[in-house]
Amino acid sequence: MQRRDFFRVSLATAALILTPTQIFALTGQPTNSRKVSEVSFPQKKPLITYSDRPPLLETPRGAFTKAITDNNEFFVRWHSPKIPTQHYLSVYRLSIHGDVNNPLSISMESLKNDYEQVEITTVLQCGGNSRSAFKPQTSGIQWGSGAMGCAKFKGVRLKDILKKADLKDGASWLGLNGSDSSILPSAPSFSRELEIHEVSDDVIVAYEMNGEELPFLNGYPLRLIIPGMYSDSWVKMLTQITVSKEYKEIFFMDTAYRIPDNECECETPDTLAVKTKPITTMNVKSLIGYPTSYSKIDVMSNVLLKGVAFDSGSGIKEVLISLDNGKTWNNAELEDELSLYAFRVFKYAFKPMSKGKLTIMAKAVNRLGEEQPFSSDIQWNHGGYKYNGIDSVTIKVG
Repeated sequence: MQRRDFFRVSLATAALILTPTQIFALTGQPTNSRKVSEVSFPQKKPLITYSDRPPLLETPRGAFTKAITDNNEFFVRWHSPKIPTQHYLSVYRLSIHGDVNNPLSISMESLKNDYEQVEITTVLQCGGNSRSAFKPQTSGIQWGSGAMGCAKFKGVRLKDILKKADLKDGASWLGLNGSDSSILPSAPSFSRELEIHEVSDDVIVAYEMNGEELPFLNGYPLRLIIPGMYSDSWVKMLTQITVSKEYKEIFFMDTAYRIPDNECECETPDTLAVKTKPITTMNVKSLIGYPTSYSKIDVMSNVLLKGVAFDSGSGIKEVLISLDNGKTWNNAELEDELSLYAFRVFKYAFKPMSKGKLTIMAKAVNRLGEEQPFSSDIQWNHGGYKYNGIDSVTIKVG
């Protein structure tokens, strides 16, 4: 099967530099004013575009009123502009080698016919989602709140593949490589490592997303799915799994995608943490999909607020709504739970009683009792990772 060239021109991505004289602070919400592009990529609706090479596309807030994010609205994040623009399934192989007794080279046909097929509905979220909330700005794409989505993925358990490969005694690590390769020989290609004990029954190698082939920009033809973890570990266009007994240092584990290894996972621009760790599991979060900050609502009209909430797999216990800047909170109604890893849709009916601006806030609480903090209580980290402040939109009532 052939996928033709998607890309035309390059956009430069600027690095944001912090200086020692900048003051540590976090103010406000993630940027909510970026406009949807007038053009679209193949298989996608027009989305918020940060770059077309590599493609960096954000889902607009209005899409987050339902549990499943449509494939054509799903966000896109690539690291390198050098992306294969065609694949032939007849020759595509997933290689498993290293400390195994039975090295494998699995065709797509074998993957679909020789293994048990499973499905899981789960949230995929970039570790830098909502990064634009951090002040001073950190390096990286200044995402608003739409670098996330939820889909039903179909594929094969990674455990089943590893079982057939017959791991050698002492095998502890998996090196994961895809086709997100560097354009320069001196730059590192994207790869990740995963401890074998982290491979649960829910970790799958997927070839379908919401009942269709994986979109090309979301990892076609194979993608690793690790529910509950940030998407940096969800390797796209997965081609190679290397089994080893020891951890091997790689850029995207030992330098990139790291946060301070302390209780608050925080630091200041003037005093960066010496000890760091990779980002892994997601924290509890919610987002209001309707109304948005662009909405104009008639006074005394009936409004049905809708949004989504999720965490790393404990499940959402409740979502609370405030119409008075967090002084009082009321329970939203939760829709059915598709899975512990999926978006949980919430809704809340209200009637604005007076004209003017009205700020609406949403706070999710999971079954462990963990809840979203106020954005002003979130402390800074140099990568702009794991933001989960209470969501807020301000509407105009007329």
